[in-house]
Formats: sequence, C-alpha cells, structure tokens
Amino acid sequence: MAVTATTPATRPSAATSRTGAAAVTAALALLVAALAVVDITQGTAAVGAGEVLKALTGRADPADASVVIASRLPRATAGLLVGAVLGMAGAALQAVSRNVLASPDTLAVNAGSYLALGLAAVTGVSLPLFASSGVAFVGGLAAAAVVLGLSGLGAGTVRLVLAGSALTLGLTAITEGLLLLFPQQTEGLYQWNQGSISQNGFDGVLQMAPLAVAGLVGLLLVARRVDALALGDDAARGLGVPVRPTRITAVVLAALLSAAAVTLAGPIGFVGLCAPALVRPLARRFRAFTRARASLPLAGLTGAALVLGSDVLLRAVVPADLAVAVPTGVATSLVGAVFLIVMATRVRDTAGAAASERLRIRSRAVFLTTTAVLVAVLVGVTIAAVLLGDSKLLLGDVVNWAQGRAGRTVGFVLDTRVPRVLAALLAGAALALAGTLVQAVTRNPLAEPGILGVSGGAALGAVLLVTTAPVAGSWSLAGAAFAGAAISSVIVFGLAARGGFQQNRLVLVGFGIATGTAALISLLIVLTDPFNATKALTWLSGSTYGRTLPDVAPLAAVLTAGVLVAVLRRTELDLISLDEDTPKLLGLNLSRGRLGFLVLSVLLSATAVAAAGTIGFVGLVAPHAARALVGRQHARVVPVAVLLGAVLVCTADLTGRTVIAPAQLGAGLMTAVIGTPYFLHLLMRGRR
Repeated sequence: MAVTATTPATRPSAATSRTGAAAVTAALALLVAALAVVDITQGTAAVGAGEVLKALTGRADPADASVVIASRLPRATAGLLVGAVLGMAGAALQAVSRNVLASPDTLAVNAGSYLALGLAAVTGVSLPLFASSGVAFVGGLAAAAVVLGLSGLGAGTVRLVLAGSALTLGLTAITEGLLLLFPQQTEGLYQWNQGSISQNGFDGVLQMAPLAVAGLVGLLLVARRVDALALGDDAARGLGVPVRPTRITAVVLAALLSAAAVTLAGPIGFVGLCAPALVRPLARRFRAFTRARASLPLAGLTGAALVLGSDVLLRAVVPADLAVAVPTGVATSLVGAVFLIVMATRVRDTAGAAASERLRIRSRAVFLTTTAVLVAVLVGVTIAAVLLGDSKLLLGDVVNWAQGRAGRTVGFVLDTRVPRVLAALLAGAALALAGTLVQAVTRNPLAEPGILGVSGGAALGAVLLVTTAPVAGSWSLAGAAFAGAAISSVIVFGLAARGGFQQNRLVLVGFGIATGTAALISLLIVLTDPFNATKALTWLSGSTYGRTLPDVAPLAAVLTAGVLVAVLRRTELDLISLDEDTPKLLGLNLSRGRLGFLVLSVLLSATAVAAAGTIGFVGLVAPHAARALVGRQHARVVPVAVLLGAVLVCTADLTGRTVIAPAQLGAGLMTAVIGTPYFLHLLMRGRR
C-alpha cells in the first residue's frame, strides 16, 4: 500500500516538472525570436518592419533588400550564435569547475584569445577567418588552463577571480603594447576587442556555425559525465566516470565555443557568466533542468536573449548614428558588472578577512641596511632615467641645465625628461603607499587599488575629462580622477564593509567595478575624436609622456601629506591590521580610523592615476616585498614600500622608453608584465 500511495504522488511531480520545463523553454525561445525580429528592424537606414517583410518575401526595393540581407539579418544571426555558444560555454565551465563564477571572462579565455590574435596580426600574415578561430582557440585554452591550474577546482570563488583578473591584466597589457608598437598591423584590433555583432554578410556566421555545432554536440555527448562530476570527484569515480579526461574534454569544448564567438564578434563580455546564473533558479524549481542535457541548451537560449536584448536596448536608448559605433560588448559588460556586484552581495562568503600573520620584528640593523640600499638604488635609477633615453646625456649636461647654462637641445631634452622621471617616482611611491594602507585596513594581503576597482574609477574620471575637455589642466585632471575613484571606492568598500571586509565580497565587488569602468572607458574612447582616443590610450598604458612639472604638483602634495599621516599614525595602522577586537579594547575608534586611511588611499591612487595613467600591481608588489624585508611594523613598512614603489615604476618607465627607442612602452604595461607573474606566484604559494 505504501508503494501505491507514493508512486502516484511521485509521477505527477516528475510529469509536472517536465511540462513546466518545456513551457519555460518554449517561452524563452519565443522571447529570443521576438528580440531577433526587433533587432532586424533597428538600424541607421530608414528600413522598418514593412520593408523587412518585403525584403524577406522578395518584394522590396534593391537598396532596402541589400540593407536587410547584407547587414541586419547577419547581425541578428550573429547575436543568436554568439549568445548561444557563450551561454553554453559558461555553463560547461561552471559545471566542471564547480564554481559559479567560472566563465570565458573570469578564466581569461577572452584575454588569451585577444593576445593570440594580436601576435598573429603583428606578423603581418593575413589569416582567413577559420584560421583566426584556431589561433584564438589556442590562446584562450592556454589562458584557461593557467587560471584553472592556479585556482583549483571547488576552491571557492575568490581565488578563481583573482587568478583570472590578474592574468587578464597581464595579457591585455602585452596586447596593448603590441597595439602601440605596431599600429598599422593591428589597426582595428582595439575596436574589435570591445565586441560587436555587426556583420557584413553571412560569411563569418557560416564559417563559425560548424565549430559551434561541434562544440554543442561534444558537450551533449559528455553531459552525463558532467552531471556525475557535480556529485564530487569521489562519487564520480565510484560511478566509473574518468574525472580528469571528462574535465579536460569539457574545458576544451568550452574554449572551442568561446573561440568561435571571439573570432566572429570579438569578446562579448559576461554572457557566459550571467546566462548560467539565470538558469540556476529554474533548475531549483524544475528538476528537468538539473541535468546538463537540458540546462546547456537553456543556457544557450538565455545567452542569445542577453546578447540580442543588449543590442536591442542599446539601439533603442542610443541614437542610431551613435549606436553603430557602440560595441555590443560594452553593453553586455555593463550588465555583467552590475550582475557580478549583486551576486557578490548574495554569495555565501566562506573566506573571512584574512587571518593576521605573526607580527615579525626584524632588527633595527636590517631595517637601516635595507633602507640605505634602497636609497642608493633609487638615486642610481633616477640618475640613469635622467641621462638615458632617445638622447643620451652626461652628468655635466645636467649640471649645466640646473644652472641655466645648457644649450637649446640639451635644455629641451631635460625640460621634457625630468618631469617624466618625477612623475614615475612619485606615482610609484603613491601607489605603494595606497596599497600598504588598503592591505592594512582590509587585512587582505591581495588587496590592491587596481584589483579593487579604485584605479579603474580614477581612470574613468580622468578619461572622461580627457575626451570631453582635452585642454583641461593638471589640477582639473586630478580632481576628475579623485571623483571617479571616490565613487568607485564608496561602492566597493561600502558593500564590503557590511561583512567586515570579507575577502570574497571585497574582491568580487572590486572586480565588478573594474569591469564596469573598463567598459565605460572603452565606450568613451570609441565615441570620441580619434586624436583624443590616441591620447587616452597612451595615457591608459601608464605613460609619463608629455608630463610637465605642474602635472606632478598635485601628486607631490598628496604624497607628502600621505607619508606624514602614515608615519604619525603608524601604531594605529599596526593595530587595525591585527584584528577587529584589539583596537576596540585599546579604545581606538576602528570605523573612523579605517575610513580615514581608506580616504587617504583613494586620494593617493587618484592623483597617481592623474599624473601617470593606470599603473597596476605596484600597490600589491611593493607592500609584500617590504613586509618580507623588514617585517610587519608599519613604521618600517611604509618607508621601505614607498622606496620600492618609486624604484619599480621609475625602472619600468626607463625600460619602456629605452629598450626599443625611439618607440616607447608605458610604465603601466611594464609593471603589468612584471606584476602578473608575481601575483600568480602569491596565489600558488597561498594554495600550497
């Protein structure tokens, strides 16, 4: 009787689940079809729904038919294809990594493909579209392998995002360096990197469609094994599933799908992250969607809806003549950034604020020796930076210039070179101090203004001023950068403070802000005058080119004040960096002290960005190295970190403008190349 009583209750439930899943799938398919129809009717030409219908039935004017057949239909089809493959790729990556934030963006797949295509473009070889997809596939797969190898599987969200964002910064810096060094060979690559589904005919769609079909079929064939992996590696092995081959196969197929999308439309950001996340609530309600064979196609439909919806919304909000120039990837990145910030506030954070390390105390002799060596190195690097460049000088020339007795040529060289050297020195010192303060306040050894989105906000404010008011002065630029940094820091630290600056929430919100500001910066650069765009791109690479003494005056003032505050309140920094309870027991107002140090770090970051552009990883590397050399007492960490930051950026700037002279690379690109391996080393050491 028990069986007859429960079986009828079970069967209708399963049938209801299948019926509901079918209804949801049908509704989503209808939504995608409706968005595609609306997308076909949008554009700059006066071709509405009636003309589209006539073109599809062969009764339209040749001009209208050409617009529909050669442009709008390929655009809508590309949106369908790109959204579907990115949605399925993200779902597969999240399933095999057991990480809800795995996607082609967070695994640096897009950045790896971008670099691979940049390297191919530099060679001057013209590759057909199919061969380009192979190059993109190799680059994306290599990047994903590095990130997954460093972050581990099922190890939480923060490590994967840290590894992916760090590798993305490094790979993107190298690619942007190629764009600056080889502008003719890489022409159009920057615009392509923003992601756009606009097409000129069906050729690209027809060539990439077989790759998409092959990837989808492959994922469906291994779907049951992927379902077994969701139970855990041990359970999957107990069911006879080869865990490692299955995982590798799924990652390769996901990289193949991502490569097809990247080759066709460029990187369309965050579709692979958002689509599976939207499917998960449905899977909790309809059991049919818990299986990969059902969830993968549903994620594909959701991805298609996201891409087409973003394109439709963009063309509905932005005037038609401007919408043509705005990449679809910018719109999806903005949506994804907001989505990631909301997700960060809801994801259960299993990693609290980093445990304080033992307060190592080095001897006074070690501190004095280290400081003396760094001062000597700083003096040597500064002298070399002043003397070396596209024109080599002697110390006597510098002495004559200081006394006002130099010739016209020497005077011109030093008038332009000395401010550059000062900008590099001061920016490095300011970023190092800002990183020291942020790491102390959040007790997070991986916190850094660039990774937390503060530098991105400052860059957005400065680029907004550069592109709208190119003749603005240095103080105006510093003010705009501070306004952008202040807004981004309020969001990041405000949301993170709700959980006591827990590591996951802090990093995820910062990553979302950094992504959103990067998308807005790309939007400003694409829409602005080409001269302003080149100026903004050069400045974003962390270049000190064209700096004058008035440009570095705000940074010098803020850095002087910052060093004085940090030294005078060194004991308070030590207490805040320990834990939550000790400062309160000693009567310290923890909230006010934390807020004061954060405001100071934001001000330092903003003025450094205004003076020298975006320079990453200095705020991470310098404090880490300082603590390793002289211990954790901030009375010693602060001066050593400041000296290290100045040496690092000045050396990077010197290298960038001398190694390949007369061509130049920005200091930000050089520090990214140096800082990325160091950051990944820290992650690897932390995993061990």
